[in-house]
Amino acid sequence: MNPKVDFFFNKDTKWQTAYDQLRTLVLECGLTENLKWGVPCYTYKNNNIVLIHGFKDYCALLFHKGALLQDTDSILIQQTKNVQAARQIRFTDAQQIVDMEATLKTYIYEAIEVEKAGLEVRYKKTSEFDMPEEFQKKLDEDHALKIAFEALTPGRQRGYLLHFSSAKQSKTREARIEKNIPKIMDGKGLNDR
Repeated sequence: MNPKVDFFFNKDTKWQTAYDQLRTLVLECGLTENLKWGVPCYTYKNNNIVLIHGFKDYCALLFHKGALLQDTDSILIQQTKNVQAARQIRFTDAQQIVDMEATLKTYIYEAIEVEKAGLEVRYKKTSEFDMPEEFQKKLDEDHALKIAFEALTPGRQRGYLLHFSSAKQSKTREARIEKNIPKIMDGKGLNDR
């Protein structure tokens, strides 16, 4: 157990018992406990395997390369359609963890084997994401914007494309594009300040 992570387990939340059970279970699988993104993250030879996190309606184990797991019990959940690699196993009460202990360990050991084998998730290329018509028009009209957008990292490009295309109405897409042009021109990602 890593003392830097203790604060997470000492917080008074409705998931406290479940968190403690997950921590014990994951550590029994021989992983190293770290603090990443403000939550307990468990690694094998410094590579992320699984983390514990909680939400209003559930707590979860998140497998960083969950898309590569067999999921023989059909319990892995893709959080949103745009999440490419990670998958969650969700819990709504601590008893589920007790009941699933053997299965959970099987998934964790498989995730470790995926890492040992050096397997990587094949991420969609930026060109495979939908390009909103409104943004394509802007890029065609403004050469400097096109150069600035193409200079962004693939992850930042995808972030903008997902943000723009998630709006249902053309007017909203246009507003989002206009609002973010200065950030694109400054070489910043959607969530950069």
